[in-house]
Amino acid sequence: MKGFDTRAVHGGREDFKAMGVHASPIDLSSTYPIPDFDEGTRSFAAWGAGEGEAPNSIYGRFHNPTVARVENAIAGLEGADACIAFASGMAAITALLLSRRAHGNHVLVVRPLYAATDGLLANGLLGFDAEYVGADEIAAKIRPDTTLVVIETPANPTCDLVDIRAVVAAAGKVPVMVDSTFATPVLQRPLELGAAYVVHSATKFLGGHGDVIAGVVCCSEELAKPLRKVRMSTGANLHPLAAFLIHRGLPTLGLRVERAQANAIEIAKRLSQHPAVAKVFYPGLGTMNNSHLVGTQMSGPGSLMAIDLKGGHAAASKVMNSVKLMVPAVSLGAVDTLIQHPAGLTHRSIPVETLGKYGITAGMLRLSVGIENVEDLWADFEQALSGL
Repeated sequence: MKGFDTRAVHGGREDFKAMGVHASPIDLSSTYPIPDFDEGTRSFAAWGAGEGEAPNSIYGRFHNPTVARVENAIAGLEGADACIAFASGMAAITALLLSRRAHGNHVLVVRPLYAATDGLLANGLLGFDAEYVGADEIAAKIRPDTTLVVIETPANPTCDLVDIRAVVAAAGKVPVMVDSTFATPVLQRPLELGAAYVVHSATKFLGGHGDVIAGVVCCSEELAKPLRKVRMSTGANLHPLAAFLIHRGLPTLGLRVERAQANAIEIAKRLSQHPAVAKVFYPGLGTMNNSHLVGTQMSGPGSLMAIDLKGGHAAASKVMNSVKLMVPAVSLGAVDTLIQHPAGLTHRSIPVETLGKYGITAGMLRLSVGIENVEDLWADFEQALSGL
């Protein structure tokens, strides 16, 4: 198999030479001519059965060539049989959950995780019985109707690490879904560790430039078919222009992640010594639970971190309002550094007592470190933290 960076550059581009193009074509067709009726009916049946290929695309909700190219590229990066792209990360997770309903309605969930995923499972909208457990409780909590185990590692927003191999072993025959958005396939490939599904909000690192919303699920071909059926039925398709933007960004994925990670390592070290900072949540410091997974499960600690300020909410508010280079905004994985307040923004829907249980305080800020000059970033931190 070719190296990761080579796959990132060339994946999904296998037919470019035959087409005589160098950049990915954007196919905006909503419907496709059917020159051969029998071929058309066979194609319609194939898409309806959840197949990944058919002679004719038929209709944009069934298949789009531009989307298929980026799906093939991402599947290659994750070492998956298939990748199914959706209009957002939450559309991807919703489709995955719906595809599991035929196998039961009990879902085991390990917190912390992205608040929208947490809320979707907790509010009962999809009819699942979601049970929140520690990673060490999974084996004891499996029931005959358990259809899925849901984990996120590194976790949002605390960057907690969960041992994927251990969770897979504890889950037994129950498939495990890993949200690997923070890690990207550059640093972590859950399918190689036994997970059944790996999910990414492709809005983040895979897109990488803050200009696209998308989600993907990578898995075996057997598990992909029900997902394609859900997408076809619900219409949660990724737009071809968004697919083009993601595909365009993939060749620099490794470079972006590695540069941002190098910056994050240095920033985390300096923040851990700053008098205004009570704690730094970053796997690269070796101070968190399961930090030993960096270098084994993950090839590096990544570029996400959280800090808990001694001054609580007032200090967090002051920093959010004082940054000049960093961007006070939700989301992550862009080329610029983003800073946000989980308790007041992304995780606001989670009860305060639950947030506190996982160390998500009023003084916590989450940082998605970008690829800027590290000294410029530190200068911005110093002025924003001054006087606290």
